[in-house]
Amino acid sequence: MIEIDNISKKFDNVDALTDVSAQIRESEVFGLIGTNGAGKSTLLRIMSGILRPDKGNIRIDQQDVYENIPAKTNLFYISDDQFFFPNDKPRDMMSFYKGCYPTYDEQRFEELLNVFELPNERKISTYSKGMKKQLFVALGLAAGTKYLFCDETFDGLDPLMRQKVKALFKNEMEKRKLTPVIASHSLRELEDICNHIGLLHKGGILFSRDMNDMQLGVHRINLILKPGKYLEEIKELDVISDNPNGSIHMLTVRGDIEKIKSMLNASDPVFYEEVPLTLEEVFICETESFIKKLNNPAAGEEVNENDVKELIS
Repeated sequence: MIEIDNISKKFDNVDALTDVSAQIRESEVFGLIGTNGAGKSTLLRIMSGILRPDKGNIRIDQQDVYENIPAKTNLFYISDDQFFFPNDKPRDMMSFYKGCYPTYDEQRFEELLNVFELPNERKISTYSKGMKKQLFVALGLAAGTKYLFCDETFDGLDPLMRQKVKALFKNEMEKRKLTPVIASHSLRELEDICNHIGLLHKGGILFSRDMNDMQLGVHRINLILKPGKYLEEIKELDVISDNPNGSIHMLTVRGDIEKIKSMLNASDPVFYEEVPLTLEEVFICETESFIKKLNNPAAGEEVNENDVKELIS
């Protein structure tokens, strides 16, 4: 398990992270969503032991990571801007990492080179952005570490290659309980693989939610009430939003769906139906609900809803 406890980091006068806390469970995919500049890369570098936090602690399997080489052999960090030596070819980088990780699997790396169809006799500097991403996924998976930290790993990959990488992650999770932590600026890239989502905004985690919990608790209902009846009369209905379209109330509501249906039936409506919500819509609802609670007179800096909605565009 990864335990992030009140991490803060400042560069000159810029607060990159402020009191960030989260828990990342083993054998799950944790998606870290945030716009550019939200602090995703800084958090991953601290988790990898590259940077020291100004405040707070990160423990991986109950060990501090910074300047702890044995702890670092349990993780592999794939940065957004991959590092490689100028004249290196893929096997040169494999040899470099083999010296860092005692469990490095050279045969597995060769297999992954074939899976990605990467030319192993070409210099890495001649690779495209997507090819470099694929190479470092291969290098990371062959390291055999328990944790894999990915910074915008899907950026630059075509849709078919994204699915191939996700399938590899799932296979490694089943085989050896790999725990990927994937940072991205787009929820769409992660919605079909993540078990848990953390929303990072302006250096702080706004909220952290289990994907199943998010999807089970929010529902879309189209409702037509009889003349003279008003939505406010259904007092126990937890309405997140109501977007009327003529006589139709297009509701987003929170709660147990059977209890919601019972309340609606008791109101004797003309008509109602449940409409499936996409994960993006659920995420927006959860975010807007959280923002409304956060942006109260006692709170500090306000969070702009439009800023957060960019994450799922």
